[in-house]
Amino acid sequence: MQSDAQSPEWYRARYEQMRDNARQVETRPPVPYSPVPMEDTAILARQSVPGGWYCSTHLPRGQALRLINAGGNHGVAVMLWNADDVSERYNPADTIKQQWTTRISAGHVLLSDMERVMASVLGDSCGYCDTLVGGSTPGSNARNFGDARLRNTRDNMRLIVGKHGMDVRDMAVCISFFSHVSVDEGGRFSWGEGDVRAGGHVDLRAEMNLLVGVSNCPHPFSPRTTYDPAPIDVVRWQPPQPGAGDPRTLAGEEIRRAFDMTDALFA
Repeated sequence: MQSDAQSPEWYRARYEQMRDNARQVETRPPVPYSPVPMEDTAILARQSVPGGWYCSTHLPRGQALRLINAGGNHGVAVMLWNADDVSERYNPADTIKQQWTTRISAGHVLLSDMERVMASVLGDSCGYCDTLVGGSTPGSNARNFGDARLRNTRDNMRLIVGKHGMDVRDMAVCISFFSHVSVDEGGRFSWGEGDVRAGGHVDLRAEMNLLVGVSNCPHPFSPRTTYDPAPIDVVRWQPPQPGAGDPRTLAGEEIRRAFDMTDALFA
């Protein structure tokens, strides 16, 4: 039977099956977090990003980026572009929709607006991020810290896209790691205390050639009233080959298809 001849009941059953399969992955019993080992010989480049500032780097397919939150900052914003075609970029809606969760952590992936896998989350010691709110702005800094002139993620990302020949049309909602943001059934956001700790880290492995933008500014919902983000370390390194527990092995049907679409670019 041709796909356009399927009945509404068939599509509904198919949708519910995919939803249930994805939820089974999300409700599997938690396991103790085990970071991917990063040997000194695997480190390719390392830089420190001061509080309030930003960096950008090219991350070839197969390499990884480790963000080390030495000071326990509330939020480190990240944006991804396909380095071979920057019109393709990280898309939070597809990332959430295809994985049926807003809590993107170790074992999940970041999808593009072409529904290809841009990066896999190999490790996340915090376990919480924000995929909905986006980064800080002059307005959020004025509200939280009483000063709109403080450095913020929106302006940092504007500087990044400008340096790489893009403009504001190439900006989109970023993902903020080390940010315990929850949303209830009424659509109200809240910040969860106690899960962002000094020394935490996140590992992102590039599944395509990436341009990565990183902004070290406090999340708009951080309860802190003092603007004092500590420096973070951004490390580019070569991770080990995928093994048990890798996002490629954990992926459900929809994400496996997204991996296939990415892999086809390099076939």
